Amino acid sequence: MSKPKVLIITYYWPPSGGAGVQRWLKFAKYLPELGFETHIYTPYNPEAPARDESLLKDVNPNLTVIRKPIFEPYGFYKKFTGKKGNVNAGFLSEDQNSREKLSEKVSVWIRGNFFIPDARVLWVKPSIRFLSHYLKEHNINTIISTGPPHSMHLIALALKKKMNLRWIADFRDPWTNIDFYAHLRLSHWADQKHHRLEAEVLQTADEVIVVGNTMKHEFQPLRKQDIHVITNGYDDDDFKSHRAEKGDAAAFNILHLGSINADRNHGVFWEALQQLMNENRPFKEALRLTFIGKNDYSVKSAVAQYHLESITHFETYIPHNQVAERMAVADLLYLPLNNTPNAKGIVSGKLFEYLACQLPILSIGHPDGDAAHILTETQAGITCDFEDVEAVKEAIIYYFKQKQAGLCISSKGIEAYSRLNLTRKLAELLG
Repeated sequence: MSKPKVLIITYYWPPSGGAGVQRWLKFAKYLPELGFETHIYTPYNPEAPARDESLLKDVNPNLTVIRKPIFEPYGFYKKFTGKKGNVNAGFLSEDQNSREKLSEKVSVWIRGNFFIPDARVLWVKPSIRFLSHYLKEHNINTIISTGPPHSMHLIALALKKKMNLRWIADFRDPWTNIDFYAHLRLSHWADQKHHRLEAEVLQTADEVIVVGNTMKHEFQPLRKQDIHVITNGYDDDDFKSHRAEKGDAAAFNILHLGSINADRNHGVFWEALQQLMNENRPFKEALRLTFIGKNDYSVKSAVAQYHLESITHFETYIPHNQVAERMAVADLLYLPLNNTPNAKGIVSGKLFEYLACQLPILSIGHPDGDAAHILTETQAGITCDFEDVEAVKEAIIYYFKQKQAGLCISSKGIEAYSRLNLTRKLAELLG
């Protein structure tokens, strides 16, 4: 009996790094083990947030990976704005002046109104032409698209109409409800087109997958059929050899992994640290802060404002194969979530890798949000509201005293978020 076949359309794929790669890299790692012949369609020259060769080890040798060229307008954008290097996502500005530049504002307006749904839209038509032949040649009847970028969904939408395939649309983030949508400087026409395309994708796909319950409830009015929740997760293979690592016994190291944009840089965190340092001398002497990844200029401004430079270490992007080792030496993992209108539905992918470390987690986010529910369910950490300085202080000092007493957290049920178990859920949906 032949294996069921599936083709996955994804913009992010190794050696591209960053959070967008992990979800479908890990699904595709385990799908062949669960009996699926798996094909990946991806660009070979994407504008990725980082390059991470270490992720190539997770590419299952039984996959068929098809790479095709993509044209993106980022070259013109960089020349126009004077920026160099990779383009940051989510309106993260490492330079304090860049956000206010006229060239930046004009570029955002052009991107929002002429490249709908995103800057990868020019890849849609050539991809439809190529995949129409490829899918027939290889007798593939099931396709999966994952977004953002939501242009991947437009490729699948056209193929669905043209070939009557089975189509599963996966949303790692919202579309019109994403946190930076209001910053795109959209015209009424462009806004309407975004909403129309979003509704068409949700209504046409045979199955829709989202990463959290809030996103499901937000999307459900646009779709008659049920929407499936398959969260992000962690891969046991990434953490097995690092769980016994220990940090500096004398220090209390709070670590953040990943990017912090302005919406994740919360004043209550800095204020709580300052008050605790003024009130508790042992805490002041022990405190160390580590930020690994890209950070908005406002983060370094806050470090300077609160005179924390001497105890703060900043480091740029690190390869994913170093993540577990670096997190394992922390005493408290910091998880700031976006303080935006869609805050309740934000579930950062790093949350699940934090869970795998089995270290305490301090989250600042919506107290009734999806991430807060996961932390409560697993007993892995504490969520504090965006404006509650006292709650942040209590959480930090609680974990500081736990460290002094040599106590550890005792999380439970995190196995539900392992990549293998999540891929089993996907396999059931694929049938």
